[in-house]
Order: sequence, then structure tokens, then C-alpha cells
Amino acid sequence: MDVLNNVLIVIGEIMVAVGAVADLIASTGMNRFPNFFVRLHAATVGTIWGAFVPLIGASLISIGADFLGPYRYFAAGGAVVTAVLVLILAPAGSHALARAAHRSRAARVFPKVVDHLEEDRGGSDA
Repeated sequence: MDVLNNVLIVIGEIMVAVGAVADLIASTGMNRFPNFFVRLHAATVGTIWGAFVPLIGASLISIGADFLGPYRYFAAGGAVVTAVLVLILAPAGSHALARAAHRSRAARVFPKVVDHLEEDRGGSDA
């Protein structure tokens, strides 16, 4: 059982490190990308890879940690529930932000390839 606990801890640490690298890449994208929608994509990637993956890693670490005793399952369960909520709610939140920005015409993107919302309204705004 000791080998399995060590394997769980190492896999969890790797997942936390992957999340840290993903957050670094997402923050770089937030600073360098040209417009709101692409920056929103970088923020969502940072949320999924920078929050979901480390939370799963933290749950693996807590399952493998013997010093937590019976509380390790509570910590692991809390991390998994939080990770699932992040996985469900982050794309929905970014979609709501993108839709609101597009509908309010606050964030314009040029050149446009296709804009179905503008086509449904029956006009060209360019």
C-alpha cells in the first residue's frame, strides 16, 4: 500500500505542476493576445488547465497522504467536487461573457469572417 500511496502523490504533484505551467501560459496569452475574445479563450484555458487539473492532483495527493488519516477522503472529495464544478461552470461563464460582449458590440473584431448574429439582424455594421 505504501508504493501505491507514493505513486498517487507523485502523479498528483505532476498534475499540480502541469496546472502551474498552464497558468503561466494563460497569463502570457492574456497579456499578448490582441482582442477580447482571444483573451477570453486564454482565460478559459487557464481556468480549466490551471484549476481543474491541479484540483484533481490535490485530491490524488490527499488520498495518498497517510498523515491526514480518515480526513484524507474528505479533502479528496472536496477537491473532486470543486474540480467538477469548475469544469462545468467555467465554459458556461466564458460563453456568457463572450455572448454579452458580442451582443453589446463592445468588443469588435476586424476582419470578420462570419458573423451569424449580424446576418440574423439583417445588416452589415462594417
